[in-house]
Amino acid sequence: MKTRTRYQAAAVAIGLTLLAEAQGAAAETAPPPARDTNATYYNNAAFDAADPHVLFDEVSGYYYAYSTDGATPDAEGNEYLFGIYRSADLATWEHLPGGAIPADEANRWGQDWFWAPSVHHNPETGLYFFFYSARQRENVEEDFGHAGFEEPSKVGVAVSDSPEGPFRSITDAPIDYFPYDPEYRDVNLIMDADQRRPPATLEEGQTAPLGTYIPFIDPDVFFDEDGRIYLYFSRNAYRNWVWDAELGKYIEESNIYAVELTGDWWADPTGTTMPEITPAYVDANTRADAPAGARRDGYVPVIDYGSDPQAWENAHVDDYATSDGARKDRRWAEGSTTIRREVDTDGDGDLEPVYYLLYSANNWENEHYGVGYATAPSPLGPWTKHAGNPVLAQDPTLPMTGTGHGSVTYSPDGTEAYYVHHGRPAEGPRKLYTSRLHLDGHGVDAAGAPVLVIDQSVSDEPIPSGVAPYTLTVREGGGMTEPHFSWEVTTAAGARLPLDNPLNRVRVAVDNPAVLDLQVTGSTANFGVVGTGEATVTFTYQRQLASGEYVDVVQVRDGVEAPVEHSETFLVGEDGTPPGAPEPPTDGGTPPVSEPSAPTDAPTEGAGSGSGSGGQLPATGATAGGSYAVVGGLLLALGVLARRHGTATPTP
Repeated sequence: MKTRTRYQAAAVAIGLTLLAEAQGAAAETAPPPARDTNATYYNNAAFDAADPHVLFDEVSGYYYAYSTDGATPDAEGNEYLFGIYRSADLATWEHLPGGAIPADEANRWGQDWFWAPSVHHNPETGLYFFFYSARQRENVEEDFGHAGFEEPSKVGVAVSDSPEGPFRSITDAPIDYFPYDPEYRDVNLIMDADQRRPPATLEEGQTAPLGTYIPFIDPDVFFDEDGRIYLYFSRNAYRNWVWDAELGKYIEESNIYAVELTGDWWADPTGTTMPEITPAYVDANTRADAPAGARRDGYVPVIDYGSDPQAWENAHVDDYATSDGARKDRRWAEGSTTIRREVDTDGDGDLEPVYYLLYSANNWENEHYGVGYATAPSPLGPWTKHAGNPVLAQDPTLPMTGTGHGSVTYSPDGTEAYYVHHGRPAEGPRKLYTSRLHLDGHGVDAAGAPVLVIDQSVSDEPIPSGVAPYTLTVREGGGMTEPHFSWEVTTAAGARLPLDNPLNRVRVAVDNPAVLDLQVTGSTANFGVVGTGEATVTFTYQRQLASGEYVDVVQVRDGVEAPVEHSETFLVGEDGTPPGAPEPPTDGGTPPVSEPSAPTDAPTEGAGSGSGSGGQLPATGATAGGSYAVVGGLLLALGVLARRHGTATPTP
């Protein structure tokens, strides 16, 4: 949008706020959505993040990604657990200082291994619940049966009234849940001290004592439409040696299980009630000859190798030999996320629920890490793995590896699904990626469920549907002494884009630097009058392509295509007389005019919408009561500018 305005000399002080709104048509709701903008994004792997869980906060319009990695000290030096990232569009992220949970919180029950958050907002109470796993630091022998239990992992819950935290653990203990496997032969008890080589035969393994408590991680909380709540979790591979008849040896496996939770904690407006398992699971796995110990609670198996073997999950079954005994032979199934879809699976015209559970397999530390999924007719199964797994894995043509452990979220208008996950562009820490997820257009499986597909990409992709129309807002501030303009770009939901992320910027350009001199710092521009005449300053929102090039963002509104921009035209009249303005007060004299500066075309990549304090305006002089300029809706007495540069000349 371009405006051309001839300001009158009556405005003698700062006070006019410029609001420029360039908006496009609302996003279509029917898939595939009609694109109302040319805006794109690409996965630039700029942020360290692991095991991300994404929450769309309808209150603020922002997406939040909660990560195992990424916590930093706050401004006071306080340490935190779990990093928080924020995005207005699900693609352009910013890191929030600090983290989710203060490391020194009073209710800290975990020792270490703070992993895999899962965050949920209750719009009725306004509370945000933060599930996480950690290794228990107290009562290990009491809760797991052995003082030397190496991986005593459990799940805790913290709460906050803000998606940005800080979150506080509800109690000084994890969820009151003691999953127990009564049929497991605890071969760790007959292994040597390094615990890496299991019994060589099944017969030897069968001599081990029966039963073990299950350490568990990677909480995935699913709210079904009937109001029931389920906790999916990953059984640590530790203490789960499974005999593989085909390989003729034991493999240590992690599996995915589920348990139903009560709803009291969710409905509590005080946020002081811990989740509990429903009564049907309490002590469900006890047995008469079991040794003394904690409760022995039940669970429902969801994903394991033996029930539905797939070869892609076997990347590490020979690690003991290939690492010269440094690693165990293992399989992993972890990092689940669950969604529901209504589908006519049998062709009778009625919709039936289909549950999709995405999970990660293989070792997160290397290139074999990937994502598969399973489907079921109910939250507790039976679950069937997709025959085409994995649906996200290393693509040798792309600079991305170790892809996995993410969560499913949706575009602002709900028409598109995305899988936000971690991966690596090369060696080094895990990074944050946003990948499009499809549940339409790729056929159905043998049970009639739509096939799930994930687009793995580091190329330019359309910005999620419903992010646009964008609003570019330009404001004037700083008073007469330091006049400047600041700006911000917001989405249709009102969330602010982080302009310090190089994926986007506002380009600020003046077409006549002989009249106005432009200085840009971050999202603030300072202007100085250096001559007379007409000059137009244009603010344009741009996005970066994967090639590094920036392009103007264009959007459609009411059938009209236009760039997301705002322009202001300034008129500086000769002898202090802007065209159409009343005669200025005069005391005689002609002000000297400095030489014009070089042409200015300044893109900005600074902090989002900060108003800034402005910088020094370029030199302009005036004798007492001499010239003045009308700039941006205010009268700039040139004597003020001269005084700021050391000339003690009074203003009119």
